[in-house]
Amino acid sequence: MDKLILIDGNSIANRAFYALPLLNNSKGMHTNAVYGVTTMLLRLIEEEKPTHFLVAFDAGKITFRHKDYKEYKGGRAKTPPELSEQFPLMKELLQAFKIDQFELEGYEADDIIGTVSKLAEENNKQVLIVTGDKDLLQLASSNVTIALTRKGISEVDRFDPEKIKEKYNLIPNQIIDMKGLMGDASDNIPGVPGVGEKTALKLLHQYGSVEEVLAHSDELKGKMKEKIQTNADQATMSKELATIFREVPVKKSLEQLKFDGFDQKAVSEMFEKLEFKSLLEKMDGSVQLDNEVVQEEINVKVVEHNNLAEVLDKLPSMKSIHFEIIGDNPHQAEILGLSLFTDEESYYIPFDILKSDEARGLREWLADEKQEKWMYDYHKTKVALYWQDIELHGVTFDIYLTAYLLDPTETKNHTISGLAQRYGLSGLKNDENFYGKGAKFKVPEMDSLSEFLCRKVSLIHKLTPLIEANLEENELVDLFYKIELPVAQVLAGMEIQGVKIDINGLKLHGEEIQLKLDDIMKTIYELAGTEFNINSPKQLGEVLFDKLQLPVIKKTKTGYSTDAEVLEKLANEHEVVSKILEYRQLAKLQSTYIEGLLKEVHQDTQKVHTYFRQTIAATGRLSSQFPNLQNIPIRLEEGRKIRKVFVPSSENSYILGADYSQIELRILAHISDDEKLIEAFQNNMDIHTKTAMDVFGVSKDEVDAEKRRTAKAVNFGIVYGISDYGLSQNLNITRKQAKQFIDQYKSVYSGVDQFMDNIKKQAKQNGYVTTLLHRRRYLPEINSRNFNLRSFAERTALNTPIQGSNADIIKLAMIQIEERIQAESLKSKMLLQVHDELVFEVPEDELDIMKQIVPEIMESVIDLKIPLKVDVSYGRNWFEAK
Repeated sequence: MDKLILIDGNSIANRAFYALPLLNNSKGMHTNAVYGVTTMLLRLIEEEKPTHFLVAFDAGKITFRHKDYKEYKGGRAKTPPELSEQFPLMKELLQAFKIDQFELEGYEADDIIGTVSKLAEENNKQVLIVTGDKDLLQLASSNVTIALTRKGISEVDRFDPEKIKEKYNLIPNQIIDMKGLMGDASDNIPGVPGVGEKTALKLLHQYGSVEEVLAHSDELKGKMKEKIQTNADQATMSKELATIFREVPVKKSLEQLKFDGFDQKAVSEMFEKLEFKSLLEKMDGSVQLDNEVVQEEINVKVVEHNNLAEVLDKLPSMKSIHFEIIGDNPHQAEILGLSLFTDEESYYIPFDILKSDEARGLREWLADEKQEKWMYDYHKTKVALYWQDIELHGVTFDIYLTAYLLDPTETKNHTISGLAQRYGLSGLKNDENFYGKGAKFKVPEMDSLSEFLCRKVSLIHKLTPLIEANLEENELVDLFYKIELPVAQVLAGMEIQGVKIDINGLKLHGEEIQLKLDDIMKTIYELAGTEFNINSPKQLGEVLFDKLQLPVIKKTKTGYSTDAEVLEKLANEHEVVSKILEYRQLAKLQSTYIEGLLKEVHQDTQKVHTYFRQTIAATGRLSSQFPNLQNIPIRLEEGRKIRKVFVPSSENSYILGADYSQIELRILAHISDDEKLIEAFQNNMDIHTKTAMDVFGVSKDEVDAEKRRTAKAVNFGIVYGISDYGLSQNLNITRKQAKQFIDQYKSVYSGVDQFMDNIKKQAKQNGYVTTLLHRRRYLPEINSRNFNLRSFAERTALNTPIQGSNADIIKLAMIQIEERIQAESLKSKMLLQVHDELVFEVPEDELDIMKQIVPEIMESVIDLKIPLKVDVSYGRNWFEAK
């Protein structure tokens, strides 16, 4: 028999949003509700094998029920923007799944589901309704089952008429009568005051319906009789409000709701966009993400020892080069070869030929700063070549970096093949389709490889003038030539330099952590009264919720949830919970930062060599990988101590750290021109204390730690458009309190409030926002009719000028400091950039000069209305330099 699945879209989205912690993709879009809905869809498709599918949504807040009762659903809190912005993504996801969706002004999703389920019943189809709303139990029948979500959406209770009889001793239609008597606070249906579920059931078991209860009200006694008779009209109205309308003009036939499976390519592309990596990995088969391409003829010459002279002769006329690098980490990557392009032909040089004695002249040309070169991904290539003893200089254009600047949110299409498609050039297969992916990866034979790489270099040659013209049109020339290209060279130098690791110190720290883990483990066993595998969610859940009888917060498909959010809520319930949290933190330090760092230490240099990505964050911030040295935890003392193992490479040197103090708030003061913020910074006040004084209306002496913490959360949240919901979650307060804080902040700092209005207006007018140094971030949804998309774009508009300007400023400082080090022939080395902090290795005899020039450059790199402030510290390791 055919099976139709009907999903209550708004109900399930709400459940997923509040069940899962807030998740963001790299563009800053919240995705937790979409993720929850996605996992439910995949499970339903796999387990239920539906032949028909529909997701129903509420079209708006006003329905036909408001005509009779204006207060209907009046008590509901406003949907958090973190949730509302996800509805367009959900609808886009449903399109990828080829699942039909429907909404209609004036009606609720319940009514649409009621109408379609009735139609399906009439056509003898099985129906499964998935919802978190008990109202829909009234639709249960021999053909209709209701899957009612419990806490979250991973677990459901199935209700058919027999199950409803078993639980309530009612038939499905009587669910409406129950709601009529007891009301429903979530929908603001009043019911009869003082009548709860237990009383409603007792009355219905005796009389059968609201109407019969009212007809026999004289038989009731005392206050119950008075309540029922006094609220008779209200009970009747409440029953009407709770009744699902099953005659909605749904202009969809059952044939249109047919579900024949989803398009794997479209769903995979959506998972990539949402950055659901774990779900993407679970997709079966190899997903083809580009269309078939038509390739023009190309002249390819494979260079061997006997024809190297021909290439050397033509080097003066060559500009475009391409190194094919396999592997994400340039410190460990394989280089397949080099392709070069002239207007007449392309040359492919296998890497073993390039490394030979006969190719010395070619290597000298690559290292010559005076020889102009165009290429793709200069930074990664320079690092990879270093480990092969090949230098690369003279690069004047990088189509990868420029593509990122022109469109920093579409990193997926910044491949050579993606850029070729964008600029209408001859097609090129993408790397995954050419090499294969994962276990299927394979380097093709020489003929195919040489042609593929020569096509790449020819496209680099054709794309360079097109992209350069685009840079000029978008006023990004200075940003590329004065910041991004120079900082690529600085970053490559830092990564090659690496940071020395005290391996013995790291191992000793690991042993100390292990001893603490062992002690905590014993304490946990004592408090729990049993030994068990603490790392097993199943065993931990059984101990906490079955043995110790702690309240169940959330369940998963396989049992009790024991994630961090659950444990934090249970921390005050039992001492063992805080010990488990401590155990997890230390265990993560041990695995990720002790064992993880040991694996990353280079055998020859005894250093770790990270890789700073320039093209990941849309704001321009750098991201550290292999290993991530920007994310070493410093909240725990054991985490901070890990920094002790980062040491100078020579005994007579120091680690020096230089950290911008509250740079984002200083940038905000400059851009917003807010008098109170500017005054606070000019008077060198603690900005969080000042904000607490202004927001709470208290003196400096009355600002306690809690008030300062609140002010700090508001300071750092307000400019990113944080909602009352977001702030309430951060501070564990009510949304009402959070809204009061935000409103008071905007009242006090009116310049900031005005800036927020102005930046949104500019974004709507221009379609983009810029940083102080003219980095752009395009916001195509800023003028969307869809409220949720528009709201997200508005918050992004607030974020980008602040965080992006911060990124630009520290990059400019890095370039100028490196130039100064070179100009004064200093031996000091820049090692790391950790967001607002720069870390250096400084010989003892250069300590005084570096303590002078580093803050001098960092504080003067840009002229703001208020001074930038840099805190400098140093020590024999990174820990002491903080």
